[in-house]
Amino acid sequence: MNKTAKIGFVSLGCAKNLVDTETMLARLASAGYEITPEETEADVIIVNTCAFIESAKRESIDNILDVAWLKEHRSLKGIIVTGCLAERYKDDIFTEIPEVDAVVGIGGEKSIVEAVASVLNKKRFSDYFDKEKSLLGGERVVTTPDYTAYLKIAEGCDNRCTYCAIPLIRGGFRSRTMEDIIAEAKDLEALGVKELNLIAQDTSRYGLDIYGKYSLAELAHRITEETSIPWVRLLYCYPDKITDELIAEMRDNPRIVKYLDIPIQHISDKVLRAMNRHGDSAMIKDAVARVRAAIPDITLRTTLIVGFPGETQEDFDKLCEFVKEAKFDRLGAFTYSREEDTPAYDLPDQIDEQVKQDRYDIIMKEQMHIAAEKNEALVGKKLRVLCEGYDQAAEIYYGRGQGDAPDIDTKVYFSNPAGAKRISAGEFVSVIIEKTVDYDLVGRAIR
Repeated sequence: MNKTAKIGFVSLGCAKNLVDTETMLARLASAGYEITPEETEADVIIVNTCAFIESAKRESIDNILDVAWLKEHRSLKGIIVTGCLAERYKDDIFTEIPEVDAVVGIGGEKSIVEAVASVLNKKRFSDYFDKEKSLLGGERVVTTPDYTAYLKIAEGCDNRCTYCAIPLIRGGFRSRTMEDIIAEAKDLEALGVKELNLIAQDTSRYGLDIYGKYSLAELAHRITEETSIPWVRLLYCYPDKITDELIAEMRDNPRIVKYLDIPIQHISDKVLRAMNRHGDSAMIKDAVARVRAAIPDITLRTTLIVGFPGETQEDFDKLCEFVKEAKFDRLGAFTYSREEDTPAYDLPDQIDEQVKQDRYDIIMKEQMHIAAEKNEALVGKKLRVLCEGYDQAAEIYYGRGQGDAPDIDTKVYFSNPAGAKRISAGEFVSVIIEKTVDYDLVGRAIR
């Protein structure tokens, strides 16, 4: 086996996929391979793909084809495709993209070392596993900046939304044990992590399968008891599973950041039923109201789908009205993507692509006004900001407040008083907000 070979990685899609990439990196590093960030130096490149919606599939395929160019024009010896695209289209990848040398399904960390060895020996390789038995956890090479990390607390999904292929790709919902998660949290703390982002396809379902009850509140509490990580953030909490216990823990525990990501997808009861979402519009409104009543300063993020089959103008108008009323602090939207092998694929009254795009534009324009209003209300206020670095070109520091998750939310740009000590990435700073620029905030550090 050529252990001097250099391995490159392209990791696409969500943070959950990134954690899978980090697990594969650890296995390859343990096997003695050198990991390189320079694709032009790599002997083998592994593309960890996403296939959630059509645009993600296109991005995955484009990246594979970009890597294939290196195989023809540089010293690249092989391409391995893993992740969601590999799992979903296992029978087609070798045929459709012949440049690919190995395909490894979900849970691919088990055989990634074997896949690399085969490719280096010029042998085509494929391996798939029982998704329900794929590894949960394991050693990782953390690729996020030192101060922040994702911690995957469960795999798969049981919600069976009609538009979503995730259960087909990743299998049913499976929680990791608290002991396993806390051990990993301690490892991340030892690496210097200041912000721990708990993730799963449905974080709020955590524990139901192994403890018989929703256990996210207890897990978050134990992480703050058994580590000293300053910020613990909860992502992807579904509105039907936001328990009073979870709200109370967020309210009373100062190290659980006052931020909640609640993907609601829609507010029309007719559309929610067609989506097979759990609960109705009354439940969604109640969840938002309960959270805000208990934690008035909380930042709420949501995700919406516009253009779902059968969505009438009246349904869309209801959604627009709710966006105006609820005034979510952060909001992302998608146009409905018609995914084969999902129940919604065959629903009647599919919406025209231009109508979908028009509805998306209307929603996002409305949210832009809400975000501007929310940001203006922060001018003159003091925020605790996690510094992420210094922009040499703009000569200004940048970071995030409690209300901003990594990669998807607002940035805070700030100056440092003349003569003050340089601020390091991962350091917490008090910042007075002085103005807003688009979705971002600008201020000055105070000492």
